[in-house]
Amino acid sequence: MWQLFKTFSLIGAFTFGGGHAMLQLIREEIVSKHKWMTDEEFIDLFAVAQSLPGVFAVNISIFVGYRLQGFWGACVCALGTTLPSMLIILIIAMYLTQFRENPYVEKVFKGIRPAVVALIAAPVVNTWKTMKLGWKKVWIPALSAILIWHWGINPVTIIIIAGLLGWLYVTFIKKQITHQNK
Repeated sequence: MWQLFKTFSLIGAFTFGGGHAMLQLIREEIVSKHKWMTDEEFIDLFAVAQSLPGVFAVNISIFVGYRLQGFWGACVCALGTTLPSMLIILIIAMYLTQFRENPYVEKVFKGIRPAVVALIAAPVVNTWKTMKLGWKKVWIPALSAILIWHWGINPVTIIIIAGLLGWLYVTFIKKQITHQNK
């Protein structure tokens, strides 16, 4: 239990940019370093955590904790993920007014922003490779991104439609193609 708390506390303390920026760090710790689960199992947890309401990083930490140590593991991982951020925000809130106009602090945050983009992009590429989707299916996330960014369609709507279309494809079209090839 201590290892779970320590792992998620370190992730929570040293990740900037929100839950998706944490994804690669969580994956590295859970899959690569500690080998608590496989990449495929992690991708499945990621999909479920992503589709639920709430903070993504907390959702995935709860799933990992529950899978490894049950209810108390989920509690420990959630606490480990949220406690460092809460303490950091509390300290920043107490002193931000004093440092708000500080040019050094401003430069630090400007430097962090591009790194956050990379922290979000890296898990996208790794997830793509793990799922073995290939480049023929790149249109699906590209179209989803356009629908969200350009037309403002709710991501939940896109997830529901994609799930329904995937189910229809596997149930009817792929089944017919497989049946015709026999």
